[in-house]
Amino acid sequence: MHKFNLMKRFTKKRIIEALAIVIVAVLLVFTLDFYLSALNKPLPDEVYVPEPKIEYGIVVDSFFVVKDVVKSNENLSSILLKYNTSMIAVERLVTKAAGIFDVRKIRAGNKYTVLCSNDSLRKAEFFIYETNPTEYVVFETGDSLHVHLGQKEVEVRIRTATNTISSSLWNAMNEIGASPNVTVALSEIYAWTIDFYSIQKGDNFTAIYEELIVDGETIGMGNILSARFNHAGKDNYAFRFIQDNNPDYFDEKGQSLRRAFLKAPLKFSRISSHFSNSRLHPVLRIRRPHHGVDYAAPKGTPVHSIGNGTVIEVRYAGGAGRMVKIRHNAVYTTAYLHLSGYAKGISKGAHVQQGQVIGYVGSSGLSTGPHLDFRFYKNGTPVDPLKVESPPALPVKKELADSFNLVKLHQGRKLDSISMPVKNILKPI
Repeated sequence: MHKFNLMKRFTKKRIIEALAIVIVAVLLVFTLDFYLSALNKPLPDEVYVPEPKIEYGIVVDSFFVVKDVVKSNENLSSILLKYNTSMIAVERLVTKAAGIFDVRKIRAGNKYTVLCSNDSLRKAEFFIYETNPTEYVVFETGDSLHVHLGQKEVEVRIRTATNTISSSLWNAMNEIGASPNVTVALSEIYAWTIDFYSIQKGDNFTAIYEELIVDGETIGMGNILSARFNHAGKDNYAFRFIQDNNPDYFDEKGQSLRRAFLKAPLKFSRISSHFSNSRLHPVLRIRRPHHGVDYAAPKGTPVHSIGNGTVIEVRYAGGAGRMVKIRHNAVYTTAYLHLSGYAKGISKGAHVQQGQVIGYVGSSGLSTGPHLDFRFYKNGTPVDPLKVESPPALPVKKELADSFNLVKLHQGRKLDSISMPVKNILKPI
């Protein structure tokens, strides 16, 4: 009897286990079938909704768009009348524009866009005039007459320019297709520390700068962020840093690259004669002192004051021709000889700023051709302008040293990572 009960319990247990296995199997089959059905079920069609096209802050998809440039003798009314805008509406727009934009300043050659109704009438709803590559004026010519100013988004790309000089900085930039603005900016940054008239073959440079892009087109350059100019085997670094809300350029030691005096009074010229106590005069054909430096340049080339000061002489000085003399302080005075003319406002007693145009290259007086004879006096005694050591402007302040060092570290690593290529390059980074 006991044995029978054991067998009965064992049989019942086996039946329960078998039922459990069957139930699990059925559930698995149904679950698998559900997932297979879900996988094979076609997905609903996706609806693609294109993003609206926006220009000048206006959704233009529903308009007929006309893009053109202002022709000679065209004005606001002559353009809008072509697109079925009444003269009354034009006159009201001119009134609305008062204090916002002077419609008389619409210039030939500037771009404009007309957004017309998308029907057979092609009536102007908006007229957008671009005053320059980044700014524009919107004239709403539809039911609601309105005028407002707008600005395009300017994209800033970081680029590098690097090359080795074989003749001049200008030519070296041209070889890599860099903008002339980069050349000018570099020469201004290093105007106090590098004499660009004594640049040697083999000197090289690397500059990291901003390129400004609008509507996919380059419109100019922004700031040079950092540069390294190797002159006569020496690296001259320049790091842009803002101090007291004023941007300036400093070397790796935090000293300002600006000096009390510019290195030269002309840009992109060449030295034709050096300071000498015995030079053969090209006209008189006798030996006499030449206590200045001659810069050969075309007639009319602007001449800049090398520093702040007061004009103490403006006159025709015999063999020196038309001359300007400037006292910079109690110690230093400079003179600019053989000018063809004087800049506006240059007269005795006038105050001038460093870099200000004071006259123009000529060949007045005893001269064989256009050039500038530049003279430098220390305590009334002539000295060689090329050997004058000018004191620097204020360095980076101590309390800003940590911020400057971060800029220097970041930009310095970028400059040092750009090696001089076998083939000259101009590239983005």
